[in-house]
Order: sequence, then structure tokens, then C-alpha cells
Amino acid sequence: MASFVIEGGHRLSGEIHPQGAKNEVLQIICATLLTAEEVTVNNIPDILDVNNLIQLMREMGVTVAKEGIDTYSFKAENVDLAYLESDEFLKKCSSLRGSVMLIGPMVARFGKALISKPGGDKIGRRRLDTHFVGIQNLGADFRYDELRGIYEITADRLQGSYMLLDEASVTGTANILMAAVLAKGTTTIYNAACEPYLQQLCRMLNRMGAKISGIASNLLTIEGVEELHGTQHTVLPDMIEVGSFIGMAAMTKSEITIKNVSYENLGIIPESFRRLGIKLEQRGDDIYVPSQETYEIESFIDGSIMTIADAPWPGLTPDLLSVMLVVATQAKGSVLIHQKMFESRLFFVDKLIDMGAQIILCDPHRAVVIGHNHGFKLRGARLTSPDIRAGIALLIAAMSAEGTSTISNIEQIDRGYQNIEGRLNAIGARITRI
Repeated sequence: MASFVIEGGHRLSGEIHPQGAKNEVLQIICATLLTAEEVTVNNIPDILDVNNLIQLMREMGVTVAKEGIDTYSFKAENVDLAYLESDEFLKKCSSLRGSVMLIGPMVARFGKALISKPGGDKIGRRRLDTHFVGIQNLGADFRYDELRGIYEITADRLQGSYMLLDEASVTGTANILMAAVLAKGTTTIYNAACEPYLQQLCRMLNRMGAKISGIASNLLTIEGVEELHGTQHTVLPDMIEVGSFIGMAAMTKSEITIKNVSYENLGIIPESFRRLGIKLEQRGDDIYVPSQETYEIESFIDGSIMTIADAPWPGLTPDLLSVMLVVATQAKGSVLIHQKMFESRLFFVDKLIDMGAQIILCDPHRAVVIGHNHGFKLRGARLTSPDIRAGIALLIAAMSAEGTSTISNIEQIDRGYQNIEGRLNAIGARITRI
């Protein structure tokens, strides 16, 4: 297993480019199964989860070609349906969370899908009910094989239907959407997720010949078509990485410019960091973060303590709460961080407390952070990355800390961040991979 050794206390300076959005590209790659024609995708990040999914597509019989440094083409003309029932395929699915989004395309196009319980971050329960119930509403039959621990989904021809989702699940909406585009008749999805990733998926599917309306809202209407065709698609910059870099600049008192962020797709993220007292400017499609010796958390209008909580889009993405919690440790003032969606994501705060942070973990969902106002620095420590987002939060903490820190299990960070140490070292960080 690899580790990062981080020499803390160094300021960053210069420009950094965010990678392509991990959460978008996993959906987009799965969607290429909906057509036998070639689909070319640009701005694909070179990260573990994406690379594993690309390799899985190859093994499924999809013709995959690397066309450029971040461009791949996919042609699902001769998918090996026998391989999709093999134990090898199912084992690989179990270690890759994004594999769950293969269900919709496979059932829609081939009439059958087998999937094992997918893996991913250990951040609490991540149920699949929304996926399964939604695709069942389209006429699919589900069977759970207890002996093999797999789900088998079959359908002769999916039929359009009205459905009201029990939660605005991003991957659930994507899965149902991909199944519905080839279903017979009209499908209406209410309480659909409407993140920019979903908007991107909808627009790509429409370019392929789908008929989806209501894009960017929580009410999607899909008129089923007989077949889809090839297209080209460019993945958005990763909003989570953009937010991580904003927090990193604040914690290390650094002046940086984050390039080509697709500002219009960042939603409430910039304003959420401003509520922590962080100054940032939009310059064209870039974000400029000036060096700040101190930053002060706002209070609500009535003077009560600031609360920052996650919510479905256009609310704040839960993937940035770990970063915002770390950033608050050096702010002036206090804030309540409320992680509503996942009950295990805040447990990494024990590591921050060991580094000298003042945090009260109220319960699995809430933590109160009392900021140091840069009065004293965090201490270097030996750390372990429990998941992707906590991993980058701990890296930010270590970069601002006094002394040297070691973070083990950095494969979790590699799952979501491309060559992170190389890009940060280029602007002044001191991170060594061992």
C-alpha cells in the first residue's frame, strides 16, 4: 500500500487545472452501452475508479481506444453477454461502485443484467432501492440469488411509466434514465436528481437520439426511442476538486488561480466557502483565491451559529463537507457541519482532533468546529484515508500543519484525484509518495 509524506507549512502559488468530473464520467461511460455506434468522450480523468470501469468495459467486449491524453472512444458493438454472467465480471463489479449504473443500459439494450452488490467508499448505507424500484416500474423483473449474492434483472421490453422517486438519488436517476430512453412509450420521473452531471448525461443522450425534456429540473419526461447513435461528449471540470482547491488555498494562506472551472455549474459552492470567510473572485471562467492571513465564519442574520449542511442539488454537495470541516478548523468563529446523507463520513474528525483541531462530534451526522483563527497550527500526524473525500480533507490538513504527516491508504485518494501530489507540488506543496 502506498502513502503520502507531507511536509506542512508551505504556501502554494500559481495556477492549477481541475480534472474532469469523476461522478459525471462514470455515468457517461456506462451510457456508451446504449448504442452499437462509436461514442467519443473528452476530459476523462486518469483516476483509479474511472480506469477500472474502462478496463471492465474492455473485458465486456466493448472496443475501447485511447484517442488522446484524456480522450477515449467506446464502441459497444459486440458485447460479450456470456461474460456478463461470469463470476469474474461479478467480482469486479463488487469492488467498483460505479458498476451499478451498468444495470439500466444493459436491461434496456440486452434485456438482462446481473450485478453483485457494488463496493466504493465506506461512508454509511448506500441503498439501491431507488435504482431497483425505478427500473421495476419500467417492467423489469428482479431476483436476488442468495447463493451467489447477485441481483438478476430481466425484461423483454421496458415500458414507459410515471414514477415519484423516494429520494433524489443521482446514480439512481441516471440508471432509470438510461433504461427509460429505450423503453416503449413515455416515462416521467418526478423528484429526479438534477445535478450538472445528470444534465450532462441528458444532453449527451439527446445528441444520441433520445427525447428527454425537463433537463435541469426535478421532473424529467422521456419519450422512448427504438435506438440511439454515436456522439461526442466533453466532461465538465470536477466541482469537488474545485472546492478542494479553494479550501486548500485558505488553509495554507495561499494565492492561487483555479483555471477553467465551468463557474456556471458550481452552484452554491463558491458562496458556501464565502460563508466561511474565504475571499474568492470569478475571473472569466477562472476562480482567483487571494492569500488571507485570517478568515471569519459568518453568523446567521439573527446572530445564531452558522450551519453548513448538504442537500440535493442545487443545495451543497455532500462530497465537499469533509473539506469545509477541515477549512473551518483554522477560521475565526464556530460552525455546525451537518452531514445528512451519510452516517459514517464524519468519523475521520478523530484524526483532526489528534492534530489539535477543536471539534465536538455531536453524533454520526453533526460536528461543531471551533476555529483556531490561525492562532496555532495543526500538528503533523500519522493518518489513514478512510474514503476519497476524507482523504483529500486530511491531505489539506497535513499541508497546513506544523511538521511532517504521513497518510496511508492513499489508494482511496487515487480513486478520485488524478496525480494529486504532482499537480500540488508544481505550485509549492511538499508531498512525497512512498
